[in-house]
Amino acid sequence: MGLLWLFFGKGRLSYTLEAPKWSLLGGVLGVVYLTSIVVSVPYVGVGITMVAVIIGQLVMSMVIEHFGWLGSKKTRINKEKIFAVISMIIALILIN
Repeated sequence: MGLLWLFFGKGRLSYTLEAPKWSLLGGVLGVVYLTSIVVSVPYVGVGITMVAVIIGQLVMSMVIEHFGWLGSKKTRINKEKIFAVISMIIALILIN
């Protein structure tokens, strides 16, 4: 993908020096994420791993929206969101 972008893309590679440093964390965190998935699947199985990923995404989306990070609209954490996360955790326990 990177080679295609270099040859056919309209962007500038020098923009990486101008970009905010926090936005470059996506590459590093992506490697950590994929490595943890590859390592954990043989031990706990695909189902539990995927449910755990979804729970993590739910929790982080609630935190990001609560504080208004990444330009999102601030939304308070309510009982429905808490109930959704608790339901997913119960599902994770029942899958095991």
